[in-house]
Amino acid sequence: MPRTPPARPQRTLRTAANVHGRGYWSGHENRVELHPAAVGSGIVFVRGDLAPPASVPAVVGAVVEARNRTQIVRGPASVHLIEHVMSALAGLGVDNCTVVVSAEELPGMDGSSRDFVAAIDRAGIVEQDVAVDPIMVSETVRVGDAASWIEAGPPRFAGLSIEYVLDYGPGPIGWQCLDIDITPAAYRSELSSARTFISTDDAARLRAAGLGATVSPGDLVVFSADGPIGTELRWPDECVRHKVLDAVGDLALAGRPLHAHVRAFRSGHALNAGLVRELVARDATRWLGRTA
Repeated sequence: MPRTPPARPQRTLRTAANVHGRGYWSGHENRVELHPAAVGSGIVFVRGDLAPPASVPAVVGAVVEARNRTQIVRGPASVHLIEHVMSALAGLGVDNCTVVVSAEELPGMDGSSRDFVAAIDRAGIVEQDVAVDPIMVSETVRVGDAASWIEAGPPRFAGLSIEYVLDYGPGPIGWQCLDIDITPAAYRSELSSARTFISTDDAARLRAAGLGATVSPGDLVVFSADGPIGTELRWPDECVRHKVLDAVGDLALAGRPLHAHVRAFRSGHALNAGLVRELVARDATRWLGRTA
């Protein structure tokens, strides 16, 4: 395992920026404002449409189970489909940000995180005067079973790396693998434009349940048995790239940067959160041991 690297400063936005779009499943419009935040505050969502406004910290302790997305809840406030903005912030190394929203569901945009990356770029990133306190993974921790799992082990560089295997069996998605060090440059060029994907069967089930009525192939990649409908893939392995994009956002629910090499096989939001819970619990136990 590499030596503990010199601590980098925490980072926030230089100024505010916003993104506007429609939620996939609700169809509701949402204005998302990204604001600078104080040292040590982490990422906090604020439901500005509630009276009074209510905040939800983006930490794994606030996660509740939700299908096909990540959802956090505290008191009267619920926010979901947060994984793409969380991924953009974490991928670009933003530690502290207040995300004010005007509806419960974050906008899906084109199914990727690139509009959130563009908003962060408009705002700019500045360093703060306190160092980050990363979670350093020193031993392998795994959650899941033989069918799907995710694990974190000691880092191979001073940060987070992810090795993900996707396996949809026979069909146009098939088997895909990506192994990448999550740096701002790599995140921008290799992950941020990778879009959400769904099969026509899953899309039909969601619509039968009254969800996603306004979603079209322009909003995400819809796969039929013959391949994507109405769009061209941005990479031949765009699906696994999106899975890694989601994992970056879900792993950021640790509330602190992870220094780890993460390996995953067919993992999704629930397993990603399960790994974060285990890592946070183990880290807390180590700190209690140091102060006992």
